[in-house]
Amino acid sequence: MPITQISRPAGANSLKVKRQKVIRLSFYFLMGLLCILSSPVLAKVPSSFNSSAQLPVNTANSVAVVNDPASLVEQGKVLYDAGNFAQAAEVLQKAVQAYQQQGENLRLAATLSNLSLAYQQLGKWSQAQQAITESLNLLQGQDKNPNLQIFAQSLDIQGRLQLAMGRPEAALATWQQTEEIYQQADNKNGVVRSLINQAQAWQAQGFYPRAIKTLDKVNQTLKSQPDSIEKTVSLRSLGDALLVIGDLKKSHEVLEESLKIARNLQSKADISASLFSLGNNALKQQDKLKAIDYYQQTVAASPSPLTKVQAQLNHLSLLIEGQQWAEVQTLLPSIQSHLDQLPLSRASIYAQINYAQNFSKVKSDYLQASTKNSSSPLSPQNSAELLARAIEQSRNLGDKRAEAYAFKSLGGLYEQTKQWSEAQDLTLRGLAIAQSSNAPEITYALEWQLGRLLWAKEDIKGAIAAYDAAVDTLQSLRKDLVVNNDIVNQDVQFNFRDSVEPVYRQSVELLLQSQQGKPDEKILEKARQRIEALQLAELDDFFREACLQGQRIALDQVVERDNQSAAILYPIILPEELQVIVKIPKQPLQNYTTKISHTKVEELLVELRRNLVNPTATKTVETQSQQVYNWLLKPIESELQKSGVNTLVFVLDGVLRNIPMSALYDGKQYLVEKYAVALSVGLQLLDPKPLVKQKLVALTAGLTQPPPGFSKFAPLLGIKSEFDGITKAGVSTTSLLDGDFKKKNLETEISETSFNIVHLATHGQFSSRLEDTFILDFDGQINVKDFDTLFRNQSKSVVELLVLSACQTATGDSRAALGLAGAAVRAGARSTIASLWQIDDKSTAMFVSAFYQELKSGKITKAEAVHRAQLKLLKHPNYKAPSFWSSYVLIGNWL
Repeated sequence: MPITQISRPAGANSLKVKRQKVIRLSFYFLMGLLCILSSPVLAKVPSSFNSSAQLPVNTANSVAVVNDPASLVEQGKVLYDAGNFAQAAEVLQKAVQAYQQQGENLRLAATLSNLSLAYQQLGKWSQAQQAITESLNLLQGQDKNPNLQIFAQSLDIQGRLQLAMGRPEAALATWQQTEEIYQQADNKNGVVRSLINQAQAWQAQGFYPRAIKTLDKVNQTLKSQPDSIEKTVSLRSLGDALLVIGDLKKSHEVLEESLKIARNLQSKADISASLFSLGNNALKQQDKLKAIDYYQQTVAASPSPLTKVQAQLNHLSLLIEGQQWAEVQTLLPSIQSHLDQLPLSRASIYAQINYAQNFSKVKSDYLQASTKNSSSPLSPQNSAELLARAIEQSRNLGDKRAEAYAFKSLGGLYEQTKQWSEAQDLTLRGLAIAQSSNAPEITYALEWQLGRLLWAKEDIKGAIAAYDAAVDTLQSLRKDLVVNNDIVNQDVQFNFRDSVEPVYRQSVELLLQSQQGKPDEKILEKARQRIEALQLAELDDFFREACLQGQRIALDQVVERDNQSAAILYPIILPEELQVIVKIPKQPLQNYTTKISHTKVEELLVELRRNLVNPTATKTVETQSQQVYNWLLKPIESELQKSGVNTLVFVLDGVLRNIPMSALYDGKQYLVEKYAVALSVGLQLLDPKPLVKQKLVALTAGLTQPPPGFSKFAPLLGIKSEFDGITKAGVSTTSLLDGDFKKKNLETEISETSFNIVHLATHGQFSSRLEDTFILDFDGQINVKDFDTLFRNQSKSVVELLVLSACQTATGDSRAALGLAGAAVRAGARSTIASLWQIDDKSTAMFVSAFYQELKSGKITKAEAVHRAQLKLLKHPNYKAPSFWSSYVLIGNWL
């Protein structure tokens, strides 16, 4: 295929672009950047100056216009509200000249600020900056204190300019100043508007929880007030922020209310903005048809080319994903037309990048057929030109972040064409800009891209260094989560599986490959630490915050010092192989490999998980689980036997977490018949201590009937028998049953009494989605995010063991066990026992009774107590099938 030539940006020579897929721009990262702006508010000239009648838009009385600047201001407002920003700026400029001639500085200052706003809409940033600077200089240069209302309104407009130019920190400071001024002037609406603007500045920096707190405060103020622009904008901003942190239900409710108010006010701009946000909410809820409907409504309702193109780009992404090629071709010309209308801004630059990057998702054979014509919107030449223009425009705007991201995207285009040197040059230039601009969310993407390029050039040492840098940058983002308590990075949140997880996996693959067939303990140690970092990052993404903090003890230290009868296994699923790193006490780390694609691994594990819950599928389970046994344990089984190990601790990866390791089969026996089994969510434990010699004091809580609205869950009539078994085992218990089992009562009991065990016999669900991970109480559901306050308010002692005896992983969710790990971590208990699927009441009661009897003896570990209870079921004639005894897993401290 011939090479297409286009000019390179900023003094570079020429670009050589072949047809290839382009690295995908994070859709949600873009969405977060583009949907935060609210409707601007024009600064008002004091009412005494506005007594003149409004002139018609097309007036022939030019003399009257020049002599009546107040009418010009009104005419400018009409034009501005109609979206005719160029004419509005022209008219306002005439008003400025008239006020200058009359020496009316106060009126001049207000008009200049409005002129700045019109220039902003046109993307004329230098003129906008000049106008607002002149306005503020006039106001601050008065002999007496400036008019507070006009001063605050001018500052408000300055803040909008700062935000649009990619300076959210400066915008925040400006809007905090406007709030103080409005407070002095006793202007409540002005205060509300300033708080809304501040929330948007927080969002632009990624501080979504802080934005939500600000907006909640605003909404409390606005609740009793009539409908207003401030009210609909505040609700929309709150809905957008709630969407980012994953509270989709509340986000939808708030956005619907915002839309209702906007329609009552007949504000087209706010109607379309709310529709756009509702489309994003529907997309996040995976309702693609509803999302497309909202986006189409947005385009029809919006007077703004920017809002139109945002909605169309999101629509385009969904059409490409669904391979609806005819619809794609129909939509492209309209998108290109709206892009051409956009004034220069960060939003327009990211829109161009999004447009170019969307082509990375186009089916290759379709793309090849469509790009024979180099003028096609889908052609690589068009993509490269858009990205080169984005770089140029970023420089004109002075937006370093946008420039760095555009360089990253253009470098990614060259990466896909395998032009490694050109791609590396562009990537390095983008990286230098990102690092100097304190943009870690862009920096790590460029470091990752550099690592891939160096790997492709077989510079393994350089590639490892680049991947290390990318991981370190991601880790620094995690530290920011902890330090600031409320900073959330949009890209990390929304696109974890596409934009973060591969960094860790590719890094591990590269490290293991660098051994060149000779085991290197330092490299193995680094590889497994990187897998730990991935697991922690997964939990951070699940909860939208850093989860595991505080003092932790490395598993190796536990094995070598406290429990030399345990071995640790770290299976790692890579694209074309399954790696296992093993730690046996008193031995160096070792690893072994099975050459098999991750697709085949996942297919088998999904099928095995489906069969495990079926008591009649035992033979199939044995066949399939033996395959998994051969991958994970067969290469090391003889060493395990020689080492005297009796407990296996698994740090599971990906879909392996959905499989109970106790059910693996060696051809003769299940793993549970040879070893006690435990799971860990990372390579470290929170202060591991055994339960031996402790008096067992349990809080038991259960629900025999599901609450109203949860009829899909069956009654749990065997709970009383389950609780009786705990008491008969000699455990001191306090019980909350049915109507007494409420979140408030549970929290009170845990906070006021010293329990080392909390046993919850109630339905629950584990999911890869935070909002779908919960347990049921008498009033409804308790979300896993509330476990933190629920279980950690106990002042007298830590919860040693949390038991969730009737929960299950969400059907059809290959990552559902992530919710189980999240529940274990969020509760803060040293150990958690939970079921991967629900089993019948009688076998549950038998397992629970046997477990507590073994635990009460005080002579064995929790892992061994689970092991013996499982064996009791296995030996029972009615419960031999793995579906009965393998459901329960122990997570965390196995001692």
